[in-house]
Formats: sequence, structure tokens, C-alpha cells
Amino acid sequence: MKTSYTYTVLRYVHDTTAGEFVNVGVALYSPQARFLSAVCRSTYGRLTRVFPGVDGEAFKSLMRYVQSSFETRGAKLGDELPLEGQPASVIEIAHAIVPRDDSSLQWSEMGSGLSENPSATLEKLFERLVEAHEQSARPSGRDDQTVWKKFRQDLEQRHVLSKLQPKTIVSARRDDELDFEHAWKNQQWHCVEAVSFDLLEPESIRHKAHQWLGRVSSIQDSPEPFKVYILLGEPQLERLKPAFAKAENILNKMPVEKVFVREHESASFAEDLAGAIQRHSEETATT
Repeated sequence: MKTSYTYTVLRYVHDTTAGEFVNVGVALYSPQARFLSAVCRSTYGRLTRVFPGVDGEAFKSLMRYVQSSFETRGAKLGDELPLEGQPASVIEIAHAIVPRDDSSLQWSEMGSGLSENPSATLEKLFERLVEAHEQSARPSGRDDQTVWKKFRQDLEQRHVLSKLQPKTIVSARRDDELDFEHAWKNQQWHCVEAVSFDLLEPESIRHKAHQWLGRVSSIQDSPEPFKVYILLGEPQLERLKPAFAKAENILNKMPVEKVFVREHESASFAEDLAGAIQRHSEETATT
């Protein structure tokens, strides 16, 4: 007989700002079958290839802790008589073992299904969601700063870079803010930000787009008028292009005035920005 289960994926997030992550484990819970367990990565080869500098031994120790914690709770669940008040889903247990915070280990959104053998299902999920990516691992293509370098060169050639300055846009209630390293002002603030989507996996690209949607949405009611220019670093692998197209659709939901600039448009963007700054300077000088 099939029983219902819920599962969640454990992610190692090297840089919470960039949103880049690698799946490192899976936890599954089936209360009807009185089954709870997790399978975590026991090696760190892929992780150190993707994120050089990671402490591999500390990572292995952490994975052993997470897996043993689930196994210990699972053993107790199997020995105890069924009682009311059991956890409703795996995510409740997962957050008790690895709390929700800004650390490098984070749980994915919860999934669910039906299974005749929860243990076998857990192994299959681990194989599909964690091990399947082992052979296709590659170093992260480019970070935000690498994407910015191309745009920076064109802005410098047109003597625009020196006209830009850092700017923090603060929400109306002053409960959130967003820092931009490069901005200039006429009737409104023009905030420029390079964002790389040359990441490892389609889900990482989607995740980063949602992060930026949330950040900008949080300050949409700022009393200071502003416009956002997102300088897009596209993925270099063809298989990631569909994910990038979806990311653009997500970014388009930003409830503010915005412009998206692709890398091949860098020179024309710099030219247009230089012209706008020059016109504003001339208008200011005549008033």
C-alpha cells in the first residue's frame, strides 16, 4: 500500500548574496509508514571544485551530523507507539535540525508524493537530485564583478564612471534598503547594477532572479524616485539559456521603472548614459 510522504533538499549556499548553491542531501518523512531519514553527501570533491576554499573536512562532519540526527529521530519514530502531535511534514523536522537562518546550509521548498517503499524513494531522490549532477559539475562561470568589468570598460572610455556614485535606496517605512555601488541623479536616481546569471544550474538562476525581484520590490515605495538598470551577465552554456529567459520574465515583475541591458549592448548603453549625463549637466549650467 502506498503512503504519503514529504521531502526537502539540503543545499549548500556558498554566497547568500549570489544565490549560488549545490544540493548536498535529501530528507524524507512518511508518518503513516513511521519512516524518517536523510541521505547526505559523504564526499566534498564537487563542492571544492565549485567553491574553492571550502573546508572539506568540516563539511563532511556537518553532513554526518545532519544524517545521523535524522536517523536517530527516525529510529525513535519507528519504536514509539503512534501518537497525536507528530510533526505534520518533513520541513518541521528539518528546521529543528538545521534551523532557518543565513548560514550556508538551507532547505529547499518541500515536495511530496506517494510511495510503497519510502526508503527506496529516498535513495532515488538522492540519486536524482544530488548525485546526478556530480559528473556535470563545473566551476562557476562568472560572478557579478566579472560581468561588471565589461560594462566598466565601456563606461570608462566614455568618461562616465567618474560621474557615478554609491546610493542607498530606502523604503518608505525605513524598514529595508538596497545599496547600489553606481548611480547618478537628475529628476530621479538612476541605479546601475551588474548581475551575473552565468551560474551552475537552472534552479540557481531562477533563485537569483527571485532574490532580485524581492529586493527591489521591498523598496518600491521609496520616497526618492528611482530607476534600476540591471546589467545582465548571460549564462555561457546553451542548456542554461531557457532558464535565463525565465529569469528575465521574473525580473520583469519588478514593480519599478527598470531597464535590462545585455552584454552585447554595453557600448550603446554607455553611450546613451554619457549623453544623458551630458545633457543634464548642460541644462543645470543654464539654470
